[in-house]
Amino acid sequence: MTGIEGKSGRWLAVLAVGLEVALAACASAPVVPVAERPAPEVPLERRVAWVLRLETQRVLRDPGVVPAEVISAEPTPARAADLVALVRDVDPVVRNRAALAIGRVGMAEGGAALIVALSDPDAAVRAQSAFSLGLLGQAAAGPPLQQALTDPDPMVRGRAAEGLGSIGGQLSGPEAEAFGAPAAAAIGETFSTCGPLIAPLAPDDEEYPKAPEIEACRLAIFALARLRQFEWLAHVVLAADGQAVSAWWPVAYALQEVDDPRAKPVLALLARTAGTYTVAFALRAIADTPDGVALAQRFAQDSAADARVRVAAIRALGGRGSAGGADTLMTLLRTPGMSDTLTLEVLTALSATEDPRALNYMLDRLTDSRPQIRAAAIAGAARIDPEGFLFVVSSLGADRDWSVRAALATTLGTLEPDRVRSGLVEMTEDQDQRVRGPALAALAQVGAPDLDTRLLAALEAPDYVVRATAARIIGGRRTPGAVPALVRAYDRGLSDATFEARAAALSAMAAIGGDEALEAVRRGLADREWPVRLRAAELLRAAGDVTAAPERPAPLRQAVEFFESAALLHPEFTPVAFIETRRGTVEVALNVVEAPLTTRNFVELARAGFFNGLRIHRLVPNHVLQTGDPRGDGEGGPGFSIPDELSPLPFHRGTIGMAESWRDTGGSQFFISYAPRPNLNGRYTVFGQVVKGMDVVDQLTIHDVIERVRIWDGTVLK
Repeated sequence: MTGIEGKSGRWLAVLAVGLEVALAACASAPVVPVAERPAPEVPLERRVAWVLRLETQRVLRDPGVVPAEVISAEPTPARAADLVALVRDVDPVVRNRAALAIGRVGMAEGGAALIVALSDPDAAVRAQSAFSLGLLGQAAAGPPLQQALTDPDPMVRGRAAEGLGSIGGQLSGPEAEAFGAPAAAAIGETFSTCGPLIAPLAPDDEEYPKAPEIEACRLAIFALARLRQFEWLAHVVLAADGQAVSAWWPVAYALQEVDDPRAKPVLALLARTAGTYTVAFALRAIADTPDGVALAQRFAQDSAADARVRVAAIRALGGRGSAGGADTLMTLLRTPGMSDTLTLEVLTALSATEDPRALNYMLDRLTDSRPQIRAAAIAGAARIDPEGFLFVVSSLGADRDWSVRAALATTLGTLEPDRVRSGLVEMTEDQDQRVRGPALAALAQVGAPDLDTRLLAALEAPDYVVRATAARIIGGRRTPGAVPALVRAYDRGLSDATFEARAAALSAMAAIGGDEALEAVRRGLADREWPVRLRAAELLRAAGDVTAAPERPAPLRQAVEFFESAALLHPEFTPVAFIETRRGTVEVALNVVEAPLTTRNFVELARAGFFNGLRIHRLVPNHVLQTGDPRGDGEGGPGFSIPDELSPLPFHRGTIGMAESWRDTGGSQFFISYAPRPNLNGRYTVFGQVVKGMDVVDQLTIHDVIERVRIWDGTVLK
């Protein structure tokens, strides 16, 4: 690989020996006794600062540091900024944090040290190492993690299961199949006794953390769902009579997530239990059964039912050709006082039925005062009756809201090309740049005689989203002779405040292929933005260059001295964010322990007034609400990126996470989860939790505005 890590012959030999010894050691999973600890030569604060800085720089060690050997798990004093050495530090706090940092850095070379750390004398370090091996995603970690399932500590067993599930979820094809079956068998056998532990739990019980044994069961259930292994999931969550051992929501979540028809009878019964989450998850899975439709009709029309259950029920009624579902949905649209959120869900589900009777319901809402309703009606009418929709829409003028015009462009891209082409050409010159990207993408779908010429011209557009859109389309078409223009587009993107257009240009060149294109992609390995380096390396490896790696270290946004500052290492208070909206204020406790840099970034943006006046640009009921985009179309940010700070913290109702396009692309967009979302665990940074005002979050709708965000840091509210 390139960068400061290097690959000397000695280090390769040490790594090979380390992996071999680590795997052998894990065969019996010994817990190494605590050795007599020599006094560290480096203060604790500095060692922790090393961990935080190296993690942020995405390297295992500083330049010139001789790589530490990984064949011993015995604690020793760390004397240099080297994560492999720090994961064997005499202080378990340092070892724990170094293990997490190795996973966040994401370098395969760190895997051997983590495997050895599975035998650390401290259970918390062993558990953290198992989690981090899941982040690295190496199939070779399967056997030691399976061995860790025999650890005496329940949380180590739970994190080992989670690590196996995480690795399996990152693999594909035959490799995933070969990994998944033995991993699931090991998890299933280990956690076959979870039934009595989780049986008494209430369906909506979200308490976290629970007793270690229950937490371990929860992690194992989620891992089996991620591995898509129904037989072993059934071994854990179903009784001898084939019924669920518990109505606790993780059971319903896992059974619907594994997507196996054998789970449907169980889910049909779970859909009739008390609670919210269990019912909502179960309804999602049985939507295509007569029993599921009947149950969904009842819940959808029950105004006293929890809104989350009603949303799940409405979605379940959106089956193509479902006359009964369409009847219920049309009845709901005639119900006065229904919230904007439910109205949008009904319109979307009704369009999915493609029932001709629904057309008038869509047409009636093409002139609704709410832009989000107009946009949904456009999509629905076009799907139900394309001919009728085109006749009506031709008599309407251009919508006053850019988001509706963008939705119209996307919809036109699904219709008869000869009928919509000229309109889309016109929309590619819309007065609002945020419409031009969707219009260009739609024009590519319907085709145009001069499409390639238009795409090449769009690579010079002032708006980076338009340029990125053009590059993606060119890559998909593998436009001949486009590489020089894409190289110029990459260069043009160097003056952007964001990296999106540059990354798109690299992806397009990689798709076109050839020596000239791939050589240009290599430039991305040293891009000034770390996410672009990651993307370039990924593209080159996919093209056959297995040694391609981003140039390290990743650039720092802070001075090196910051990582040894008291503000980072010894925060005196847990900062609290107050998100003010017209519906009320949402109070969020920010996490300065697991996500210190993400929290600091959020606080700085909030105090600079960045979030004030921004819209909620994305809202998916039962999933997330998202804001923090100055453009309002989901494509904007602060002009820089921040690294992920992935942690074992789960996404529950009210959890605050950092949105991103791919790894390490966070910035200003953040989301609030409406419900438990185990599929997000270990994939997005958790940096806060709503502690007051979740009822306000429930009332917010798409396009509502964040009026102001203020921060209380223990001294000042600003």
